[in-house]
Amino acid sequence: MATTHVKRAFKYRFHPTDAQAAELSRTFGCVRKVYNMALQARTEAWTLRQERVNYNATSAMLTAWKRTEELAYLSEVSSVPLQQALRHLQGAFANFWSRRAKYPTFKSRKKSRRSAEYTSSAFRFRDGRLTLAKMDEPLAVVWSRPLPEGAVPSTVTVSQDAAGRWFVSMLCEDRPAMPAPVNKAVGIDAGIASLVTLSTGEKITNPKHERKDRERLAKAQRELSRKAKGDGANRVKARIKVGRAYARIADRRRDFLHKLTTRLVRENQTIVIEDLTVRNMLRNRTLARAVSDASWSELRSLLEYKAEWYGRDLVVVDRWFPSSKLCSACGILRGEMPLNVREWTCGCGATHDRDVNAAKNILAAGLAVAACGDGVRPQRSTPGGRSSVKQEVVPPPRSRAAAQPRG
Repeated sequence: MATTHVKRAFKYRFHPTDAQAAELSRTFGCVRKVYNMALQARTEAWTLRQERVNYNATSAMLTAWKRTEELAYLSEVSSVPLQQALRHLQGAFANFWSRRAKYPTFKSRKKSRRSAEYTSSAFRFRDGRLTLAKMDEPLAVVWSRPLPEGAVPSTVTVSQDAAGRWFVSMLCEDRPAMPAPVNKAVGIDAGIASLVTLSTGEKITNPKHERKDRERLAKAQRELSRKAKGDGANRVKARIKVGRAYARIADRRRDFLHKLTTRLVRENQTIVIEDLTVRNMLRNRTLARAVSDASWSELRSLLEYKAEWYGRDLVVVDRWFPSSKLCSACGILRGEMPLNVREWTCGCGATHDRDVNAAKNILAAGLAVAACGDGVRPQRSTPGGRSSVKQEVVPPPRSRAAAQPRG
């Protein structure tokens, strides 16, 4: 059943004044400084004294830091983004302790995301005008779409990307419009030539956004490599040019994936996908660039939250399920099947397109999972049809957290 209300982030571009840009840049720097200092303090406390430092302790440290002459500039920006940085660090440690993530790392001035989060006490939103703490004028937001009627942001996150563009993301409570109920199910096989192949036989071509813009990106990177290292004006301009090339690729890819996943969720009640190990595939130097450009992880992420929003069922089939080698007509499992084999004929006489056959098998396995609530393990014996496919609970893999001090 669909969730009545959900938290949704609405992201918009805005164009700050020079004073606003300077204030936000100072805030970004202070957020990064506080995060790194708190991380250093927590790491040293554990390494030297086997002591865990929590959020309350780092908050007290922040108060003490502001009173020193060296760090007095931390008091010049809003305190809320600094406190939020400490909360994010606490969340990062909680994920590490639960083995859901690696040990937190320091934020880099050049490589880390430039952002600051404001809670309701640090901004004012009235009549469609957003004013942040320490600012006299509202932000010039480009309202590309309206916020939900009567929605009031609970948090506001301001960020600047590598292309120099400014964004504001407002987290609001919303009730998504429910699509018409349907009684359809679809299996999805992810690929490179065809981004996805559906069990209906439809193939959706991979737009390959990075490949199309590869020449533009390579030229911008060559120009950047020729600039003297440092913070010179010419190098900054060249770095922004590279950032714009990456942003163009990411924007077009994200737009395509949003449209595709929205269509799949609206047209089907049950969607079945494979649990692909993208991280392992990226280790293959031959396929890494193509796999990265396909962005299967983002595709799955979009399907997951949209299915939850709209009351659809998303079923994930175990990665070892032999979807390509299993005949969707008779259920016999074929032996080895290299990637260059795109079509094959089963002993029962059925001729299969490799990807369409895989999508059909994924759908059948997913419907079985939905019926019994289990995961799907690979077939252990060659003959026997679908009844020989074992269904058992598949435990989630443990995260390989690095052996770091638990601060």
